[in-house]
Amino acid sequence: MQENFDIQNEIEKLEAETQEVDFWNDKNKAQATLKKIAEFKDKLAGAKKYDKGNAIVTIISGAGGDDAEDFSRMLLEMYMKYAERKNWKIFFINEHKNDHGGYRNVSFEMEGKNAYGMLKNESGVHRLVRISPFNAKKLRHTSFSLVEVLPKFSKLEEKDFFIPDADLKIEYSRSGGPGGQNVNKRETAVRLIHIPTNISVHATGERSQEQNRERALSILRAKIFKKAQDEKKTIEESMKISKGTDIEWGSQIRSYVLHPYKMVKDHRTNAETSNVDEVLSGELDLFIEAEKDL
Repeated sequence: MQENFDIQNEIEKLEAETQEVDFWNDKNKAQATLKKIAEFKDKLAGAKKYDKGNAIVTIISGAGGDDAEDFSRMLLEMYMKYAERKNWKIFFINEHKNDHGGYRNVSFEMEGKNAYGMLKNESGVHRLVRISPFNAKKLRHTSFSLVEVLPKFSKLEEKDFFIPDADLKIEYSRSGGPGGQNVNKRETAVRLIHIPTNISVHATGERSQEQNRERALSILRAKIFKKAQDEKKTIEESMKISKGTDIEWGSQIRSYVLHPYKMVKDHRTNAETSNVDEVLSGELDLFIEAEKDL
């Protein structure tokens, strides 16, 4: 790309200036030059500069009722086992379970080297075809879950994503699920709504209201960043009023077929395997390697 070529030339020209004997004679000019080099390098790296960091993963059940919510549980366990294979850590941010052990939605952070870079192309609709364990007639059932993978920004990177307080609606409630007596007495759960885009984030995993607010704000920044990527807009443009942000089902990126035959197939790369059990046990390298060129 010509633009990247021009940026690289600018970097080389500025870096040559830093080697001059009198470079530091004017400290303000020197610091401005170093800042410019860093900005050019960030622009050249683009979104890939976040690949080396942690990932925030959200799984949301779609069409399919109990089956979809059980599929979300299966996907959660698949990614947890993948993280175990990579020696990554997992921290839960928010869980919304049903009465059958399934999940209406669940959010968690994957902490590990290159976690976002490895998992970012897992984002999309996943489809399951199987004999439903919730159907007395043992009929075949198709269900869908959405996987969303966002980058976890560092504190320094978060400064690039300023969100005015006037654009935020904040709701507090009592946390549900495990966590001791603390969650029953104090409103520690936080829901943030970005008014212009109607993007909402829910955080319940921390023990204090302020910690959950910071966690939710961090995820909101990441969601706006991902929206900007998807729409090929600047961060500022993506924070304006947006239409059509509803999730649409039926455009699956990957299918997991357990009946009448066994196969997992990625519809973007055509990578496939009949070893479904291994995939659901966290063996995702076949798909993640194929996704690198997406």
